[in-house]
Amino acid sequence: MSAHPAIDPTGDLVQPAARRASLRLPATLLLSGQLLYIGITLLHTGGDANDHHDVFAEYAHSGTWTVVHLGQFGSMAIFLAGLLVLFSAVDGPARSTARLGAAAATATLALYGALQAVDGVALKQAVTAWASAPEAEKAARFAAAEAIRWLEWGMRSYQDIALGLALLLFAVAVARASRIPRPVAPLMGLAGLTYLVQGWVVGTEGFSAVESTAIVLGYALGLAWTTWLVVAAWRPPAGTR
Repeated sequence: MSAHPAIDPTGDLVQPAARRASLRLPATLLLSGQLLYIGITLLHTGGDANDHHDVFAEYAHSGTWTVVHLGQFGSMAIFLAGLLVLFSAVDGPARSTARLGAAAATATLALYGALQAVDGVALKQAVTAWASAPEAEKAARFAAAEAIRWLEWGMRSYQDIALGLALLLFAVAVARASRIPRPVAPLMGLAGLTYLVQGWVVGTEGFSAVESTAIVLGYALGLAWTTWLVVAAWRPPAGTR
């Protein structure tokens, strides 16, 4: 084995086996969490999320609501665990920035748990009570469900902002880290920006078309940087079979 690291076609140093292996767990968690979250979210009951009368009726009759929201929480937990493990793989001057990113990721998990308690439990109970209430009680029941929906907007807004900050901080750390391919950093940073946009839009206008566009863009960028990280972590070192 050569005493000097080889150079790959992207211009990054090919890391020794031990360093490369240290990225495998966080990379796998990050990509797995991202893929699971997207797949489970596709099963979420649809409808115009800002048309509360129609969408609440869809939510009330959903038989998969609880399972989907538990799945979303589990997927997000896996993804955020990947960020926390990534912190342990960052060394040198980048570690202090990564530590701040890990703190933001921890806050994101707490906020997301609260969000799913509001959305996955409280909102479901409220819309079910509204849908089955006598006509004389429907207005009051609907107002209660809508108040919970607005609380969901607030929780989602701050959760998105916390996740965006976590990704931006890790992007800065990754850009300064020697063992992580450089293209990962700008892609991660752009993904973080899409979550900041989502947080702002949800907090001001709810689940609008603009927010939906930002979600799709965030998914695409997230898949790009997590896939790149997985390939870099699991690619055999140059010169091996």
